[in-house]
Amino acid sequence: MNKKNVLPKNFLWGGATAANQYEGAWNVDRKRASTADMMTSGTHAIPRRITKQLEEGVNYPSHEAVDFYHNYKGDIKLFAEMGFKCFRMSIAWSRIFPNADDETPNEEGLKFYDKVFAELKKYNIEPIVTISHYEAPFALTEKFNGWEGRAAIDCYIRYCETIFTRYKNVVKYWITFNEINSLLVPAGAYLAGALLVDDSGIFNNTEVDSVKMRFQALHHQFVASAKAVHLAHQINPDFKIGCMINYSCGYASTCKPEDVAMAQKQDQINNMLCSDVQVRGEYPTFAKRYFEEKKIKIYMAEEDEEILKKGCVDFYTFSYYKSHVVGTRPEGDETQGNVFGGFRNPYLKASDWGWQIDPIGLRYVLNHIYDRYRIPIMIVENGLGAVDVIEEDGSINDIYRIKFLKEHIEQMKEAVYDGVNLIGYTAWGCIDLVSASTGEMEKRYGFIYVDKNNEGKGTLKRSKKKSFYWYKKVIESNGEELN
Repeated sequence: MNKKNVLPKNFLWGGATAANQYEGAWNVDRKRASTADMMTSGTHAIPRRITKQLEEGVNYPSHEAVDFYHNYKGDIKLFAEMGFKCFRMSIAWSRIFPNADDETPNEEGLKFYDKVFAELKKYNIEPIVTISHYEAPFALTEKFNGWEGRAAIDCYIRYCETIFTRYKNVVKYWITFNEINSLLVPAGAYLAGALLVDDSGIFNNTEVDSVKMRFQALHHQFVASAKAVHLAHQINPDFKIGCMINYSCGYASTCKPEDVAMAQKQDQINNMLCSDVQVRGEYPTFAKRYFEEKKIKIYMAEEDEEILKKGCVDFYTFSYYKSHVVGTRPEGDETQGNVFGGFRNPYLKASDWGWQIDPIGLRYVLNHIYDRYRIPIMIVENGLGAVDVIEEDGSINDIYRIKFLKEHIEQMKEAVYDGVNLIGYTAWGCIDLVSASTGEMEKRYGFIYVDKNNEGKGTLKRSKKKSFYWYKKVIESNGEELN
């Protein structure tokens, strides 16, 4: 057991991004549109829209994002200055296979990631690569309605084989799908590249939904993930392949047994269903009743159960931003969250976007996950979205972000002392990028400020925030210096 407040010497400190929110260059060097490239900007009050054709005069924030594509050397140098041991990123699938089912990959796209990985190696930064992070080729939607079509599995495996082979000596850690359990909610259909109507609302309550379609798409992703794990271990036995869960931490609103049972059931469905399939290799027993009650019938090929058994992941990763309350609560007491919402907790404060801040919940979640699975864990998204103000002298004193991260890292260390095998922590949006839920720039997470506003205007100049220097000390001290 680790000594109190001491992290492993080889602990992976770093930051996290996603190509669709960070990379830009959406149609450069033969890349074609991803699903994210068809999403308009929005705000906290106005939801993003999905369009099947690009509309003139409309802002599609992922098209430029913050242009990592042309600034990767400078950005990675800044990450190295902070002392990053690792960098979680994603590969833009449509940069490698622009039409989803191309017979051969786009060499220009592969060359870009050759350069990125070479730059990371230059600074001894370990890449942690998400294979699909809400950015499937839009051609996959046009041809197969995204992951609703089983043909998506073959397209994905061809893509995996290409990048596993190309980068078998430079990437060790891979994550098959970002927040795969987001398909459990209506907005998840589009995150799986599946559409029912034009201009459907997303991240609100107006989208047309098909539960059957979402769960069929989810099953196809399970099969694809399992196949990818098996393939990866054949190409390089040293590869480590992980799942990624959007952890929805819900507390019972009272000690009333019905509320406790409701919180347990929500935990099972929202959090454990997907990770049970990916970690244990089979659908959990409680899923059968859930599918019966929801009248969900999933088509499974004869070989699927065996594929799932053979493709269990090596490690578990998750995002954690907030918690909420489940059970008896008056209407109108809802709180916002990362895809999953719930009722407000009167004991907690909230961010500018209404996400409740709960560091102790992180310790609770880490123990809960490790007790269930007993495999290595990484926290690959955690951070505070806030409005940052530039002072007259050009500084950005984001002490609120430092406070948020400090309190979460303290609880993370407590969980390690509890015995949790935690191997890494990557703060979300280590550099300012486009918000996935709203398409805004002003919802900033980064240690590095990027000069760009919600309308897509700005110089893209990078500036260090106060948290930049704080996180540098955290990494240098391996989490010992948090003040």
